[in-house]
Amino acid sequence: MAMSALVKLIDVNKHYADATALQAINLSVELGKTTVLIGPSGCGKSTLLRLIIGLIQPDSGSVEFNGEPVTFETIGKLRRRIGYVIQEGGLFPHLTARANVLLMARHIGKSEDDMQNRLAELCELTRFSGGLLSRYPVELSGGQRQRVGLMRALMLSPELLLLDEPLGALDPLVRAALQKDLKEIFTRLQQTVLFVTHDLAEAAYFGDEIVLMNEGRVVQQGSVVDLRENPVDSFVSEFINAQRGVTLT
Repeated sequence: MAMSALVKLIDVNKHYADATALQAINLSVELGKTTVLIGPSGCGKSTLLRLIIGLIQPDSGSVEFNGEPVTFETIGKLRRRIGYVIQEGGLFPHLTARANVLLMARHIGKSEDDMQNRLAELCELTRFSGGLLSRYPVELSGGQRQRVGLMRALMLSPELLLLDEPLGALDPLVRAALQKDLKEIFTRLQQTVLFVTHDLAEAAYFGDEIVLMNEGRVVQQGSVVDLRENPVDSFVSEFINAQRGVTLT
């Protein structure tokens, strides 16, 4: 594993009752890069993200963030260094967009001036109209909710951004616009990103490194061209061929 890795998973295994979620996972997430996890439903992508942010613990093996083990004892402070975005934004329905974005900043006692200045920066960065901040999630479109979720994740300037199929529920036009904006944001911030998707075209668009998973294992890792031109086994070829019409560059 490279020394520039911000996150490392070392021989990680995870089970839910009798079901195996992850098997002997060794993975690094490189600083300043977008690493994309892709694979069929149930292959362990979301479980891997939940391990990194400490929502669950591995049965064996270890997860490290910038060289520090992710444990129940350390995760409280580590979470302030990680942003997490899920499908539909994961917003609290009883809070306005503004309150959702500022939730963690208020919790840790940021000053009102600092919070408002950061909020203005994030609205500009994510192309979210400040006039919508007083609305509740139900009053926002799917794309707007995702932008609010992204602002909340970026509020504390995290070292790592985790995105779990953040665009999966959006219609194609909104999804394309958000893809473009997200990629620009990642580049502008030089953000380290771990991005989960089931869509190969989306993985090709975002990914500096593609990690293809199946049945809780990493099957192949590399560029999307590597997966297409040099598949390690029949599953890789079948997965790529199943997504017809995808342009891989």
